[in-house]
Amino acid sequence: MGSVHIQSNVKDPKKVEMRRAQIVAAAVKLFIKKGFHPTTTREIAKASGLSTGLLYEYVQSKEDILFLVCRHIHEEVETRVEGSLTETGQGSQRLREAIWSLFTAIDSMPDEVLLIYQESKSLPKDFLSEVLGKESEITGIFETLIYEGIADSSLDVDENAVPILAHQIVVTGQMWAFRRWALRDVDFHTFAKVQVDSLMHACGNRVS
Repeated sequence: MGSVHIQSNVKDPKKVEMRRAQIVAAAVKLFIKKGFHPTTTREIAKASGLSTGLLYEYVQSKEDILFLVCRHIHEEVETRVEGSLTETGQGSQRLREAIWSLFTAIDSMPDEVLLIYQESKSLPKDFLSEVLGKESEITGIFETLIYEGIADSSLDVDENAVPILAHQIVVTGQMWAFRRWALRDVDFHTFAKVQVDSLMHACGNRVS
């Protein structure tokens, strides 16, 4: 859990979770279609199946909703990456699986990934800090896997390069969302294979 707490006037945690899931699902679609600033809380409430007054029982502001949206997207990506990891196997194998999983997650939700980087600047400072912290957590998964590969000798790379390589993995995956306009003639599998092979080589992969 992070340091940011979104206030709610409703005391039932399950009900809060359910209603906020409705709000987030509606807000994601509206923010992607219209952008954060042009979208009104009235529109979000209507798309959520709630009255505006009822929506404000579960959040205090539109910025609260944007924060919940960003957190939801990051958690979805993180869950998919962590869920792809096998409990056994060399670090290089686990790293390759995680990179593929990251790329596949981004391929399934490119608009959502782009949304974070287009709109998160509108968040209050403490909210933005937590969103960036979640991004760092995802990057940290890849740092850990590279260190595992170094430890079991399936990867041969300078430890000083590990943080840079971990960020490179995440940014390369995000390229599929950011550069779709330039890669429209490239299919996802081709993009992913080229990039995964390149990243694994950069990480000193010793296993084919």
